[in-house]
Amino acid sequence: MEKMDKDIGKALKCITNGIYIIGSKYEESVNAMTAVWLTRLSFKPQLLGVAVGKSRFSHHMIERSGVFSVSVLGPRQKDLSRHFGLQSGRDTDKLADIPYITRVTGAPILKTALAYFDCKVVSSHETGDHTFFIGKVLAAAICGEGEPAVYKKEEIF
Repeated sequence: MEKMDKDIGKALKCITNGIYIIGSKYEESVNAMTAVWLTRLSFKPQLLGVAVGKSRFSHHMIERSGVFSVSVLGPRQKDLSRHFGLQSGRDTDKLADIPYITRVTGAPILKTALAYFDCKVVSSHETGDHTFFIGKVLAAAICGEGEPAVYKKEEIF
C-alpha cells in the first residue's frame, strides 16, 4: 500500500491549480486565506466551489456567515500566497496592511487581484478534512492584465 500511496501522491501533483485568496466576513471581522482547490461548477447559475480545511479560521467564518470572496492571483503575487497561507487569522489581522475592497457580501477582495468573485454559499459538503463550499457568484470583475498564477508547492511554501 505504501508504494501505491506514493504513486497516488505523484499523480495528484499532475493536477493543475491556480492560486487564490479566499476572503471571508463574519459579523465585523474579516479574514483571508490562501487556497488552491477552487473550481467552476455551473454556468446557470454561476457557481464556484472551494475546499477549505476544517481547522482553518476562515472555515469557521465562511460556515457562519455563508459568504466568501475569491481573489485570483497573478504569477508576480506569490508573496501574497505566503502571507495569507503561513499564519492564522486567529492570531493575526492578515488584512491590516493589505488594501482591499468589498462588494455585495462584504467579504474582502484584494485590490491587486487579477480578478475577483464575490459569492454567497448555496451548499456545503464535508469532504474528509475539508469542507467544499459551493457559492453562487453575486459579483465578479477582471481587475488586471496577464495570466493567473499556477500553483507549485516548491515555489510557494
